[in-house]
Amino acid sequence: MSIYQFEVENAYGDKVSLEEFKGKVLLVVNTASKCRFTYQFEELQKLYEKYQKQGFEILGFPCNQFDQQEPGTSDQAASFCQLKYGVTFPMFAKIDVNGKDAHPLFHYLKQEAPFQGFDESNMTEKLLKIKLANDYPEWLVGDDIKWNFTKYLINKNGQVVDRYEPWEEPVDFEQNVQKLLEE
Repeated sequence: MSIYQFEVENAYGDKVSLEEFKGKVLLVVNTASKCRFTYQFEELQKLYEKYQKQGFEILGFPCNQFDQQEPGTSDQAASFCQLKYGVTFPMFAKIDVNGKDAHPLFHYLKQEAPFQGFDESNMTEKLLKIKLANDYPEWLVGDDIKWNFTKYLINKNGQVVDRYEPWEEPVDFEQNVQKLLEE
């Protein structure tokens, strides 16, 4: 099984088979334009520009499940990313990543790369855990996505290699992207 079996919609409602990305290293990210982690768009774009010609793609999936931080349409989310952060990597239609309406792609990603827990000595992680406990207790336990900007690294064969939580920035895992591109 791989991510190539899934079909998604782009920001304009057109169906896209993830098989289009076969043979590339991918980073799948749930995003939001009004999130405290939105600044990561800039870092993700730099990573994309640096490695795109070597076969690297970032796939952005706007999500409005966390404090309604992506309130507009899919097209508005994509436009925001392009205008504010110069994003040129593909942005897809808004989706749910948790719960009964979660997109099958994200069910698969969570199954393949489970949540590794919170480090409560890190203030960002501690505060996010408190926020989840108060507002979204159902997502606190288990492998559900904890917040926007959870990232999944996929190898050239469509296999999930790693999961990076919202507080993990692209600079933290750039060497893992490089390594997969060299394989």
